Amino acid sequence: MEEEDHRLTPSIAPDAAAIAESIKRGLATKGKSSQALTLAELYNKFASKTGPGSINNKWAVLYLLKIISEDKKIAQNAPNSTLLLPNLGLNELDLSNESRISRDFKRREKGYDNGVLLVSKDPENLLEIAFREFVNLVKEENEVSEEVLVRDVLYVCQGIDGKYVKFDANVDGYVLSDSIKVPRATRVMVRKLCELGWLFRKVKGYISEIMGRFPAEDVGTVGQAFCAALQDELSDYYRLLAVLEAQAMNPIPLVSESTSSVNYLSLRRLSIWFAEPTVKMRLMAVLVDKCRVLRGGAMAGAIHLHARHGDPLVHEFMRSLLQHVCSPLFEMVRSWVLEGELEDIFAEFFVVGQPVKAESLWREGYRLHAGMLPSFISQPLAQRILRTGKSINFLRVCCDDRGWADTATEAAAAAGTTTRKGSLGYGETDALETLVVEAAKRIDKHLLDVMYTRYKFKEHCLAIKRYLLLGQGDFVQYLMDIVGQELSEPANTISSFQMAGLLESAIRSSNAQYDDPDILDRLRVKMLPHGTGDRGWDLRRVEHALIGAWKTMKPNCITSHSFTKLQHAVKLQLLSTLRRCQVIWNQMNHFVTNLQYYIMFEVLEVSWSNFSNEMEVAKDLDDLLAAHDKYLHSIVEKSLLGERSQSLYKSLFVLFDLILRFRTHADRLCEGIYELQARTRASSLSSQDNSKSRRQTRDDPSEPGSWFSDGRKALEQRAGEFLQNMGRELEEISKEYTVLLEGFLSQLPVQQHVDLKFLFFRLDFTEFYSRLRPGT
Repeated sequence: MEEEDHRLTPSIAPDAAAIAESIKRGLATKGKSSQALTLAELYNKFASKTGPGSINNKWAVLYLLKIISEDKKIAQNAPNSTLLLPNLGLNELDLSNESRISRDFKRREKGYDNGVLLVSKDPENLLEIAFREFVNLVKEENEVSEEVLVRDVLYVCQGIDGKYVKFDANVDGYVLSDSIKVPRATRVMVRKLCELGWLFRKVKGYISEIMGRFPAEDVGTVGQAFCAALQDELSDYYRLLAVLEAQAMNPIPLVSESTSSVNYLSLRRLSIWFAEPTVKMRLMAVLVDKCRVLRGGAMAGAIHLHARHGDPLVHEFMRSLLQHVCSPLFEMVRSWVLEGELEDIFAEFFVVGQPVKAESLWREGYRLHAGMLPSFISQPLAQRILRTGKSINFLRVCCDDRGWADTATEAAAAAGTTTRKGSLGYGETDALETLVVEAAKRIDKHLLDVMYTRYKFKEHCLAIKRYLLLGQGDFVQYLMDIVGQELSEPANTISSFQMAGLLESAIRSSNAQYDDPDILDRLRVKMLPHGTGDRGWDLRRVEHALIGAWKTMKPNCITSHSFTKLQHAVKLQLLSTLRRCQVIWNQMNHFVTNLQYYIMFEVLEVSWSNFSNEMEVAKDLDDLLAAHDKYLHSIVEKSLLGERSQSLYKSLFVLFDLILRFRTHADRLCEGIYELQARTRASSLSSQDNSKSRRQTRDDPSEPGSWFSDGRKALEQRAGEFLQNMGRELEEISKEYTVLLEGFLSQLPVQQHVDLKFLFFRLDFTEFYSRLRPGT
């Protein structure tokens, strides 16, 4: 019974996880992967059970099951064997002498199979004799014992030089001196085991360097969290080394039925213990090299890329590491989305803020930093995170609103989380996205409600269209009538106070007086920067100029019976010039009327209708601003104000200048005709008085009768010269207008905007008769 108890004594420290891992590795080595996975699941369930009814000494149970399984397998392979001696350390020694041991065993006619010696009876204790001979042979070939090398390797794995194994800066690694006599296999084994020490040295050096620079900006909270996560892993590593070092210092005795020996920690056994730590340390070293020049979100994204691994060990290790590393980033996201606070003193977050004025807060205050966006957060999600925090700050700074706080709490509750710190972490991307979506939906809706209800955004946009874009017809017409004289003066002599009074008069005299007082109170007169030669009429109100010209030329203002006393030739010349002026006015009026119809209806009204529809479906402030920008862009492009229409714009204003010049000539012509009409009427009255005087002094040549004769001829001569000059100038204006109009029309078909091409058909169709010459 005592012998059986000694057989069950484990040769390793009581570590249940290590025994389970050993069994699992043995199954995997034999190609039984499915059984290895099943064992892993069963062990997890077995290890997680605690409390009443559970087993406290789990490692002993696992060790017992392992021994029973091995005995069963050996019994099946060797039915004649009566005794199985456990591995007495033969397979842990240098196998370079294996052939010699095999020959020695053959002389004793014993069996040797895969490092396990099967013996039926050994009354002469031949096995112990063979083992001692083998140990003596090994000592003869090794200048340094394996126990010393194991101790040196354990020192190296802590970054400390051993007695024989030391760090060589030339080769950047730990080496065993060539002067020390050991077998080649042992030297290779030592070099392989020392890789763990080299990796540890790299990781430990990085932690010391980074934490020594903290709180420098290039380290940041994410870098600090990364170092803390590495330090936690090194703490587990230190515990493993402590266990191995204790086992190396105090070997566990192992007793069999016929002999006893010591099961010490060998280099090969170290290689098994170091397998998993080496994988982790190698991965940490790779991360250290990758993240040395990174920080913030860029560092978290680079680490995340290494988490996409098929090995469950690596995947779980990276998940645990990333939970530490990403905790500062997720806290920044939570604070930004729910509170609008940008707590990023080390510039690690992918949302960047900068100080701007309140009116520029939305467009320029915040932006995404693509270099700090971690790879586990998609671009659409990042944009939504940015907009949600911007909305909160816009409500707080620009709208002086606090209703977003309740909205953020409701969003957290709808997403199944809370507003407290640490409520989000790595691996909860779906929860993060749900929180952001719920918060964005509620905060964006609240912001639009504030814009539409408190600030009357729609009403103010309509007011801009009606007043600044001259859509309120009666108001605009009356305003042009009363400010025309003022705007014809030099711009630097115009009084803003007087213009404000005229604006108020135009409001009270039109339907604009019934608008919302809040809107009317915002109508102001602003004097733009001007030069000394500019005139206020450079507003280019061409239509108003043409209407004024027509008022002076309409037929009831000029009566033909007033010119009956003039010569027939002069009368025909006057009527021809007047008709020519009216024909030119008609051509220009048709052009301006159709152009104005296009601007007012096909540009302003259509663009406003589209803008109104897009306002109704806007879900956030970005959608609303995009719709407004589209509205303004449509007006600018279709009104010939865009960069692509600059040549057409210049041609149009050359036409406008010519129309204004025509207005000046038409005014001169009408003024001359009125003056001629007045003088003709005065000369007619004078002629009647002279007839009476001529009858009284019929023989006196010095009487005024002869002066009248001379005066009428001079008047007719001056009238003829004036009408001839005006006719020539009008003809030049007509020719120039025809050339400019054809040049303007020729550019319309090549414009990129389709509405400008349709403007060509409208103008070309309505202008066909304007090409006709007078008298045709």
